[in-house]
Amino acid sequence: MSTYRMQDGTIVKTENATRSWKEDKKWDGSNWISVHTGSQWAHERLHISRKGRYWLERTSQYSEGAQDRAEWISPQEATRWLVLNDNALPNDLKEFERAVTE
Repeated sequence: MSTYRMQDGTIVKTENATRSWKEDKKWDGSNWISVHTGSQWAHERLHISRKGRYWLERTSQYSEGAQDRAEWISPQEATRWLVLNDNALPNDLKEFERAVTE
C-alpha cells in the first residue's frame, strides 16, 4: 500500500480508498501498453477517497529517476479515465458521460 501527499497537503493512502480501478493494457505484439499513458513503463490507477474525491496514482517501472505520485482529478476527468478503460461508471459520474464522449 502507498501513501501520498496531494497538491493541497491532504494525505491519501491507497488502502483507504473506497474503490480503485486498474488501468487497461493492450498487447502491442511485444509488450503490455497502458491505454492511459501509452507506455509499458508508466502506469495509472484511479481511486476514490473516503470523502468521494477522485485521484490518480501514477507509478513507474523505470529503475531510476521516476517517482510515484498522486493527484486529485475532477469528476469529468475520472469519467474520461473510466470510459477509456471500458469500465462501468459509478452513479455519481453517469451525469458526465455525455459531456466527455461523442
